[in-house]
Amino acid sequence: MLVTFTSSTSAEIQMFSEIAHRLFEILGKEGTARGVFTKEQLPDAIEKLRRVVAAASDDARQDKAAAEDSGAEPDISLAQRAHSFIELMERASQEDGFVMWQAANDF
Repeated sequence: MLVTFTSSTSAEIQMFSEIAHRLFEILGKEGTARGVFTKEQLPDAIEKLRRVVAAASDDARQDKAAAEDSGAEPDISLAQRAHSFIELMERASQEDGFVMWQAANDF
């Protein structure tokens, strides 16, 4: 299932519900079929995601090196998947906007 994120200030993005669910767990949000990050919630959410992404990026570099050594393709990390979501949130926050999401079901 896909989750669509729209911002009052920029284009929409979509991600698989499994990734959205993992990001929402980090943020302490429930994966309901519809919801919103208000302009008041965005700065804290962005900071939490940045911290987790920074830590995950270090792990991903190590995983990538190990995969390259073995000849396997490295997996796409949570940090890579979260990048566009963080950018969407940052742009909305800078312009005093909000981010809404919609999915077919709770996720």
